[in-house]
Amino acid sequence: MLSAIRVDSEEKAAMGAQYYGADSENGDRIDDPSEDALFMMISDLNDTDNTFVVLQPDEDNPAWFASVAVLDEGGYEIVRRDTTRNENDVTTATSINDIARDLTIWMAARNFPGPPTRQVSDF
Repeated sequence: MLSAIRVDSEEKAAMGAQYYGADSENGDRIDDPSEDALFMMISDLNDTDNTFVVLQPDEDNPAWFASVAVLDEGGYEIVRRDTTRNENDVTTATSINDIARDLTIWMAARNFPGPPTRQVSDF
């Protein structure tokens, strides 16, 4: 299983998702996956025991999620839901490269949990 490692302000390694995680049916998890990591996770899907990947923030009752599931007839079903933006989109695709790229772009526009950003001004 792959996972991201963060270094905190005291330069200690910290495990866990800073923003979101990707979990597959077979138990694999990647914290804050890159486009390449998503490509690998989707490539590992099959129609028997690893049929889906879910991406969502690591919080109770997340406001958004995305999933990729293997279709019986081939290809993948992609679901994107964001309750804060009233989005609910279900599409199908066959290109893993396109799916990973599109999900990376979509997730970049999501609201992530955590403290608000600090604004500094010279007024």
